[in-house]
Amino acid sequence: MNTFTIIFLFALSLSFSIQFWLAKRQANFVARHRSAVPEAFKDRVSLEAHQKAADYTIEKGKLGEIDSIIGVVVLLLLTLGGGINWAFEFWTAHLASPILAGVAASASIFLVMTLIDIPTSLYQTFVIEEKYGFNKSTVNQFIKDHLMQLGLGAAIGLPILALILWIMDSVGSLWWFWAWLIILSFSLLMSWLFPTLIAPLFNKFTPMEDGSLKNRIQGLLARCGFNSQGIFIMDGSKRSGHGNAYFTGLGNNKRIVFFDTLVNSLDEEELEAVLAHELGHFKCKHVIKMLAATSAMSLISLAILGWLIGQSWFFTGLGVQQASNAAALLLFMLVSPSFTLFMQPISAYFQRKFEFEADDFAANNAKAAKMISGLVKLYEENASTLTPDPLYSAFHYSHPPAAIRIAHLEAKNA
Repeated sequence: MNTFTIIFLFALSLSFSIQFWLAKRQANFVARHRSAVPEAFKDRVSLEAHQKAADYTIEKGKLGEIDSIIGVVVLLLLTLGGGINWAFEFWTAHLASPILAGVAASASIFLVMTLIDIPTSLYQTFVIEEKYGFNKSTVNQFIKDHLMQLGLGAAIGLPILALILWIMDSVGSLWWFWAWLIILSFSLLMSWLFPTLIAPLFNKFTPMEDGSLKNRIQGLLARCGFNSQGIFIMDGSKRSGHGNAYFTGLGNNKRIVFFDTLVNSLDEEELEAVLAHELGHFKCKHVIKMLAATSAMSLISLAILGWLIGQSWFFTGLGVQQASNAAALLLFMLVSPSFTLFMQPISAYFQRKFEFEADDFAANNAKAAKMISGLVKLYEENASTLTPDPLYSAFHYSHPPAAIRIAHLEAKNA
């Protein structure tokens, strides 16, 4: 057996075992604390809502475990089982152009992976989300969304993939640097285009009507020095009962978006505080910092791939007999998560740090008490557990656990 095969199997087993252990810890911790509302929330959240959140969290976790097992099996079938090798051999035999063959083989693999994911997605939407009163989607809407996502992925992703493969074939050993520049430029372009070109394909965005809420929000924007292309209400309720708010876009194409479910759940001061938190991410330059970190990691990853392409053991160790740029790119994308589990808690730590900074900004530019009450409503209405396992949350939570976050805001409110 190839030495790299052993290394890959060890990394995959270790990664899966840690993730599975963390999921079990989360389920057990939530279940143990199901019988009583945490002290910090006793006067704010009902026992019924707390238990609903616990049950919802546990059921989603069980589905996640099944999804993880399926993912490992599929990955092994595609790599050591010969799936990727067969796809590349098939398309190489039927297409004269190596670039077109590589694009077709990669597209085939991603299509198979997308189809395999559909049953768990269906169960999540029409069983779990339906059971807890969140699902507003229909089967027709579900099919339409998936077809549109697949179509957009093909229309946008395949030409970019073909361009990157051409760069890999044409510019020499530093191809990875030029590929990085292309990916970075494309990411910035898509971030700029998303609010006006992509998002409206899936949802309806209605400008916020004139009135006291709009006046309050415009006053907040003026105080924070934030310019946008408008304040919009998104029809999130056509798919889900979950609420959210965000700002999107870059440069002069920024938009502020409220889910209609959120507008119906919070009062005006709470909405102002929630938006102040989102603006905090912008004013604290979190978007730029995350973009810089992501870009740096992408550059390092592509440089590593640039070295791996010249190593025959990388291909044979993962079940591919004929080395090619497209096969290397696909293999790297599929197996690298097994080697980078250690990055999860580091990334989560900085994301939670950013959330605290955004909360501080909200407390300074709106009412901390209203931020607290708005968050509590969101925790309750979205059935977010108030008692996550600390170790699980350290790996998986981009936001601080509820009790810690509320305590932080209460200290600012004191």
